[in-house]
Amino acid sequence: MNEDIRAREVMVIDESGEKLGTLDTNEALDMAYERELDLVLVAPNAKPPVAKFMDYNKYRYEQKKKAKEAKKKQKVMQLKELRLSPKIEKHDFETKLRKGRKFLEDGDKLKISIRFRGREMAHTDQGRDVMLDFAKRCEDIADYESRPKQEGRTMIMTLFPKKDK
Repeated sequence: MNEDIRAREVMVIDESGEKLGTLDTNEALDMAYERELDLVLVAPNAKPPVAKFMDYNKYRYEQKKKAKEAKKKQKVMQLKELRLSPKIEKHDFETKLRKGRKFLEDGDKLKISIRFRGREMAHTDQGRDVMLDFAKRCEDIADYESRPKQEGRTMIMTLFPKKDK
């Protein structure tokens, strides 16, 4: 920008976007000062380098504003977890199901885990059935990211919301 430009000649573009041709850097700087603008290199690796007349502070402000707007439109997906048990009662299951559906409707991923204790390890199929039932009741709003799989004493399944919501 301005005096930091090391090239002897630059291809100059004015503030309206018209090419003024290749000029000596000092001459281009004088023209920029006359217009009360900055001379900014936009393509320093070109032959000759391309410089443009612009209000640099205004340009930086607009770039920050665009970045902020883009960040605002992003949806950050969180991972929520529900813990079930292989011997869960019907009412408890319904309560967890309502909570899980709410998470999915809000656009969050849902991790469902079951911890097997003691003799429950002999009946991991009951835990798998509970998980599959949970997933079946959520299939209208969610898809599997990972099916139920066992890791030691814990069985884990992950659901994510469908895009058409």
